[in-house]
Order: sequence, then structure tokens, then C-alpha cells
Amino acid sequence: MRKILSGLLFVSVVTGLLSGCSTRLTDFTVISSKNVELSRMGEYQRVNKRVKGVDTIHIISFIPTGMYPNAKNALDRAIQSHPGGVALVDGVITRKYFYIPLIYGRDWYEVEGSVLVDPTLR
Repeated sequence: MRKILSGLLFVSVVTGLLSGCSTRLTDFTVISSKNVELSRMGEYQRVNKRVKGVDTIHIISFIPTGMYPNAKNALDRAIQSHPGGVALVDGVITRKYFYIPLIYGRDWYEVEGSVLVDPTLR
């Protein structure tokens, strides 16, 4: 009986240490880090393909490779993934991470949505 409990405790601890976490920070209708002319909103075209922007830091042993991940950088990457992009619509911002103590970890933001394109910038 003691071996079974020890085994279950070991499996539970290992599973907990190897698992990650994901937090959905917000859903949005329209978001941008660029200067967008709202008076021209009717001219912008929506791209039906969803895009994703990611900003990541890695944690090697216990030393991070950067200060912290940045949601704005992830947003910029998502918008810039399509030529002429000025904003994202109908999307979500998520923060994710996992860490295996003293070995490796990763911490990142994901921004996903559909790009609004200014036809004059293409």
C-alpha cells in the first residue's frame, strides 16, 4: 500500500511540474498599436485568414533570456504579418507559460485575430 501511495505522489508531483498554464487575458473587437484613422474605417478591408503574433522568453535553468514577454510586441507581429495591416479584429490575447524547475521554461504572449488592411498602404 505504501508503494502505491508513494508512486501516486511521485506521478502527481512530476505531472504538476511538467504542466503549463494558459490564461486568456481578453477578447477584443478591434485593437491596434498603430495610429489608425477612424474616419477611414469604412475603407479598411478585413482579411478572413486569422493570424497569430507571439512574443516569447525562454528560461534556461533559472535564468531568463529576456526581461519579460510583451503583449504589444506580439500584437505588432500579428498586425505586421499581413502587408498594409493596421489593426486586428475579433481576436484574443492569451498568456502562456510552462517551467520544468532548474531545466527549462518558456513564457509567452499570443495575440490572434483577423487583420484590418489599409488598401493605400499595400
